[in-house]
Amino acid sequence: MPRSTPEFEPIVGRYLSVAIDGAEHRVFVEEVGRGIPLLCLHTAGADSRQYRHVLNDAGVTDRFRVVAFDLPYHGRSAPPDGWWLKRYRLTTGLYLEMIRAVWLALRLERPVVMGCSMGGAIVLKIAAEFQDELTGIVGLESSAYAPGRYNELLHHPAIHGGELCASYTYGLNSPMSPEASRRENWWYYSQSGPGVYQGDVYFYSMDWDAREDLKRIDANRCKVALLTGEYDYSCTPAMSEAVAAAIPGSRLTVMKGMGHFPMIENYPAFRPHLLAALEHVAG
Repeated sequence: MPRSTPEFEPIVGRYLSVAIDGAEHRVFVEEVGRGIPLLCLHTAGADSRQYRHVLNDAGVTDRFRVVAFDLPYHGRSAPPDGWWLKRYRLTTGLYLEMIRAVWLALRLERPVVMGCSMGGAIVLKIAAEFQDELTGIVGLESSAYAPGRYNELLHHPAIHGGELCASYTYGLNSPMSPEASRRENWWYYSQSGPGVYQGDVYFYSMDWDAREDLKRIDANRCKVALLTGEYDYSCTPAMSEAVAAAIPGSRLTVMKGMGHFPMIENYPAFRPHLLAALEHVAG
């Protein structure tokens, strides 16, 4: 039987116009809750749907204004005019500019910035550059240096790009995570635009190196929590341990039974770690 009343989730999605790299961008933003801003950054080649469980968790949204957005070229955000004339390549500088543009347009005051994978990498740079404007960062699968991921087959005319990227990343999930959740992440990846995942991996594997930036992060001014899955072979626990060792006062938790996409692959198991991390950075 049909429901007597529709059951809507509390998430509100809207489009935001922001200037990035000298061009206007139409960026999709979803948010819910009130309190301390919590800005969430998705993984390479994916979009903010990865954070749907966080956005629907009253234990988070009762205290935090949770904001998640799709980077330009990703998900429901559009690329800028003339995108077909050049190859998409994300760089550290451009990535930082994208995040900063949304942050300032939404007037987020002293946010907590949380990112996963390449998002977990860039939060380290954000902390180094803007720590006096932050409450803290939560790095999911955070690495300061991750060479060796890029290859030309990630965007090749003889290969189905969506299925390749989705299956390439599927193996980064923990085998202990529910298959339905792992397949949900697969589905999001399969919808990525041509060459977008490769362009993101260019940043993550070719352009990214924050080993010197880590030395500038003061965990007394900007709290740092790091959460890494024990099954992650892209950002291994050892790689996050190196980050934690370089930032005195940071907190690292290696999550047992978890892979590279904790917020989507197994949210019930991830949730206690998330709540503890948020308490650490904003308590």
